[in-house]
Order: sequence, then C-alpha cells, then structure tokens
Amino acid sequence: MHEVIIIGGGISGLASAWFLREKGWRPIVLEAGDPVGGSIRSRQEAGFLMDTGANSMMLKGEIVPDWFRRIGMDGEMIEANPLAKRRYVLKEGIPLALPNGPLAFLRSPILSAAAKMRLLGEPFRPRSADPDESIAAFVRRRLGPEVLDWMVDPFVSGVFAGDPERLSLRATLPRLAALEDAGGSLLRGAWRTRRAKRPGRSAARLVSFRNGLQQLPLKVAELLGDTVHGGCAVERIRREGDLWVAEAAGQSWRAPRLVLAVPAYVAAQFLTPLHGELAAELHAIRYPSVMTMALGFAQAQVAHALDGFGMLIPRKLGLETLGVLFSSTIFPGRAPADHVLLTAFIGGAQNDIGARPDAALLSAVVQEISPALGISGAPHFVHTRRWQRAIPQYEQGHLDRIRRVDAALATLPGLALRANWRDGVALGDCIENAAALSEREAWRHPAG
Repeated sequence: MHEVIIIGGGISGLASAWFLREKGWRPIVLEAGDPVGGSIRSRQEAGFLMDTGANSMMLKGEIVPDWFRRIGMDGEMIEANPLAKRRYVLKEGIPLALPNGPLAFLRSPILSAAAKMRLLGEPFRPRSADPDESIAAFVRRRLGPEVLDWMVDPFVSGVFAGDPERLSLRATLPRLAALEDAGGSLLRGAWRTRRAKRPGRSAARLVSFRNGLQQLPLKVAELLGDTVHGGCAVERIRREGDLWVAEAAGQSWRAPRLVLAVPAYVAAQFLTPLHGELAAELHAIRYPSVMTMALGFAQAQVAHALDGFGMLIPRKLGLETLGVLFSSTIFPGRAPADHVLLTAFIGGAQNDIGARPDAALLSAVVQEISPALGISGAPHFVHTRRWQRAIPQYEQGHLDRIRRVDAALATLPGLALRANWRDGVALGDCIENAAALSEREAWRHPAG
C-alpha cells in the first residue's frame, strides 16, 4: 500500500513526491495529463524553442539550487542574458527603459518632474490603517499615482495578469510590505535589509533549461520512475476509515495521507462532498484567462534592438496586450539564425478575453506591438496557447481565506493542499513549499 497519494503532476506535486520520498514516505503521483508538468509547457517547432506557460524562473535562496544539484539539473540550467536586466515600458508609443539606478531614474522621462519630487517624501508618508491594503492603494500612498500607472500597474498586469486595485499587497508582494514594516518606509526598509544581508549570499538569478522549463518536471518524473502515473484522471476522493481513497476509471488507491497538488477550483470539486465550507473558499479564488503567443519574425522585420527582457504595456494606454517578452534575447538559441522570437500575452483580470477567437486576439496583439517595436509585416511563425484559468489571484481577503482553509484542513487528518494558489505563485515558491511540507512535524515519517 502507498503511504501518500499525490493528485497532480505539476511542479508542486512532483516536488512534494520527491521531498516526501527523501523523508521515507512511499508516495504515488496521479496526473490527469500526459506528459507531466501542469502549466509548464515547452515546445520546439520550426527551429523555435518556446515556453507556452511559465517562461523563466528566479533562482534564489538555497533550497531550489541545492535541489537542482541533487537531481542533476544544474548542468542543464542556463542563465539569462545580462541584457535581460533591462526592462522597457511603453509610453507615448515609445518603449522606454525602466531606470536601474538613482541617476538613471532622475534622467528617465517615464515620470514627470513632479512625480520624482513626490518620491523624495516617501520616507515621511504615514502608514495605512488597512491591514489588507491593495497594491494600488499602497503604491499611491507611498509612491504616487504616476508610479502606479506607468511602473507598478504594468508590472502587476504583466507578471500576475492581475488588477492592482484588487490584489492584496501582503499576499501578492509580501517582500514589499515587509520593507515598510522593517523601516516605516520603503527607502529605510530597503537600507536596513541591505545592511542585514548575509555576507556571501548569492544574488537571485533568472534561469531556464536548455530544452525549456518543461525539462525540469520531465526530469523529476523520470527520477521518480513508477511513482508517477500519467494519464490518470482521478474522478473522486473519499474517506474509508483512517484512509484516503482516490478513484479513477475503475481503479482505486488507498493511503493514510493525501496531497491535493491541483488548482484551487479542482481541489474544490474533490472536496465538495467532504467539506462544503472548505470547497467554497477554494471556489472563490479567481483565475483569469490568458493567451500566450509565440511570434517568430525575421530579424530584418524588427527595427527595435530587443536589447532587454521585454516590454510592459500600462493599462492606462487602453491597449489589450499585457506585454511582450524578447524571448530569443533572454535565452539565446530560442530562434533560428537571423530570426527572433517574441512571446506576447493578452487577457488577465483587467481584460476578459472570454471566447473571442484566437485569430482576433492574435490580430490585436500584432497590431498593438508592431508600431512600438518597429515590426513590419506578419510573423513567419505563430504558436498560441489559451489558458482558460491561468494565474490564481491573491486578492484582498486572500490571507484570511488561507487561514480559514488551514482551520478547515485541521478537521481532515492526513490531507495537505499544495499548489500555486497559496504561499506564492512562482515556480521557486512551489518547490520551496513542497520542501516545507516534508519538514512539518505532522508529516514526520513514523519510521523516522
């Protein structure tokens, strides 16, 4: 008999299986899709290498780099081109480089002189009485409306596909909230954090793998061997005495422990018969639709140097495109010789794309980014991927919801929920949270 059933073969489920197995547990991973990887999808076609879900990951701390070494992925890892440190934001039809230092900031035309002067008063802004302030309210209060419109809103919509008016600062950007907590202001908090930084600690690095991000879950599944069962769509779960039972197409598995490493809405479907209140909390987490578009052009078609990570597009401009990554710049070798690969995004919490045809969305994106990047003609290569439910939104009230979820879990012994709808949406967060699960006292192996 297996000791842990893990439903979901995305990075959360696979990493949970790995770390739990290291602690002595005998897990089984049941994944509906085949191959594994969840929303991590890489594709090679016509000489282009593209990621149609997550496009890169930020490597920081010690847990994830150490894990990569132990599973043999450190040799497959590639670091982003140093040019990727440059980010552009579209303003008045021109991609402007975001400032990367005090002098560049003073010279940058992104903000007005009045907005720059207002920033000098940031250390003296009062704190908010709202314990769950939105990102937008926080930025307006501390940094001003122009910083929100031209810098933070495009970042939030581009990275989280979210609406800063609705997203919780403490849930979505906890490190930003921590700076104010530490110093009473962002400036003083950043100064204190920098002084407290441990000597020798490596800086965060933007990375991927030689064959795209999906190389990671495929490698983990290979190492886990027959622990992983792809193409196994669990239909329901139930309790049978002290055991959890998962059933799928006439098969069933029993174990004293169960990890639901699936999106919140999927976990809610499983849990509705067992705990209606818990299921309702999970159903309430929003997932807006997003379409990713891999666009291949001949290099001669693009006038812009593409010398950066990409271009963010503020919602203030009234355009639909969230942003575009310069994918073949970030990780060279992603396009054939004399070609470039761009990855554009449309949709998100502020632009419901609904059931609009793919062709209409593609046309809108190409029309919007072409003038800004000096693109002439149609792309030579196109691959689109529509994610009907993309990135979970940590909206105001999210942290209270997580507390209610954890209280409900206390009534369901042996059950854990691990996915990117809680405790961080980034791939690194998912891996670190899987490792943390294996360290919980309640998940200590009986033989250990």
